[in-house]
Amino acid sequence: MNKLQNFSKGIIRENPVLVLVLGTCPTLATSTNVESALGMGVAATVVLLCSNIVISALRKVIPDKVRIPCFIVLIAGFVTMVQMLVKAFAPALDAALGIYLPLIVVNCIILGRAEMFAQKNTVIDSAVDALGMGAGFTLTLAAMASIREIFGNGTWMGISIPLLSDNHISILTMAPGGFFVFGLLIAIVNKFSKHKPRKKDFGCAGCPSAAVCSGACAVKEGSDD
Repeated sequence: MNKLQNFSKGIIRENPVLVLVLGTCPTLATSTNVESALGMGVAATVVLLCSNIVISALRKVIPDKVRIPCFIVLIAGFVTMVQMLVKAFAPALDAALGIYLPLIVVNCIILGRAEMFAQKNTVIDSAVDALGMGAGFTLTLAAMASIREIFGNGTWMGISIPLLSDNHISILTMAPGGFFVFGLLIAIVNKFSKHKPRKKDFGCAGCPSAAVCSGACAVKEGSDD
């Protein structure tokens, strides 16, 4: 695929949250308001971009047997740097994100893209992939946070909205409301998505070892007779 397709797949066709269903924990926890959601999205995107670039550049150097520990060490280093920058220049955001900022280390999106894409592709393609996935993650967080903050708290970016500020649905800012909005967005994406998953045949005909298995069964049956 070209660079544009590589970038756009993370926003629509392979959205890490709504299609691949990765990073659910920080998505639900930090999408109660738009400011926290954008902060988490930008922080995760920076870590994803840096880790993808470095892992792609070192893909021929890192031994295959220890690639996962190496990936985690690299990701943890970038997360530490991002956390220190946020603490220094945006202490309010650091307080709002809390434990979920250092937990970017174990975010499935970061490690998943390192394993599935960065270690197999060039630095440029890996950087484009990271930007697309980061944009998809950030936009999803912003969409969820907007719905939950507007209807759950009657505000947007801290700005009070007339009528809704006095008639908000408080449960949307809680865990059940987060799951409801999350499921709603997934349903909408599935409804209008052109990319449909293929139906898999779970019978013997769909198994790549069907021929070997059938031969072994035939030998066993012959020996029993």
